[in-house]
Amino acid sequence: MKYVALPFAETRRLSFYLAMEEFVARYLDESDCFFMWQVEPTVIFGRNQVVENEVNLDYCREHGIRVVRRKSGGGCVYADMDNVMLSFVTSEENVGIAFNRFVNMVLLVFRKMGIEATGSTHNDIMIGDRKVCGTACYHVGGRSIVHSTLLYDTNMEHMLHAITPGPEKLEKKGIQSVRQRITLLKDYTTLGLHEVKALIRNTLCVGERMLTTDEVAAIEEIEEQYLREDFIKHLQ
Repeated sequence: MKYVALPFAETRRLSFYLAMEEFVARYLDESDCFFMWQVEPTVIFGRNQVVENEVNLDYCREHGIRVVRRKSGGGCVYADMDNVMLSFVTSEENVGIAFNRFVNMVLLVFRKMGIEATGSTHNDIMIGDRKVCGTACYHVGGRSIVHSTLLYDTNMEHMLHAITPGPEKLEKKGIQSVRQRITLLKDYTTLGLHEVKALIRNTLCVGERMLTTDEVAAIEEIEEQYLREDFIKHLQ
């Protein structure tokens, strides 16, 4: 499987990487591709969700947290530079098979770290009874895109408040409740985040496909649709 690399090091908006997934699915002549990315604090919500019902927009504005809609289903996810996003693009059209392949790839990496993890019926990765990695999938151009948030670490305050609607203040017990449902990879390994990313790439990928500046420009064109107000608000 080829690793898709960018010809620059700076961090882009989350919408850019969603567009990059689409570009890879539509235009790269590779049966399986993979890449990783990180973003400044952002809430990403599913294609069928109403943003006002799922995201605390006031909190996000106050704390400089971006809000982006994705084209796959599922619920809200908070992402920041302390976790890593995984993108798997495959010519496998069967969603169940694509999910299964992706989950097994992540489990292989965990085994190399000496971590016992399992896949759930919702295609999440679990350590014990807590989620460390959630996934979603959709089709583009006859291919499957599986993307995932791997919780190496995160800002728990932002995770709780940004994806919880309503103006009321949440007590500390709310954070404790979230902490009981999810877990952080850093608590199970001595590897730093950069080392974890290197292990993932070296385990899953052989070779690299570097995108050109023209291809980056094409991705930026695709990104524009993610930035439109009618897409974010799902206006018909």
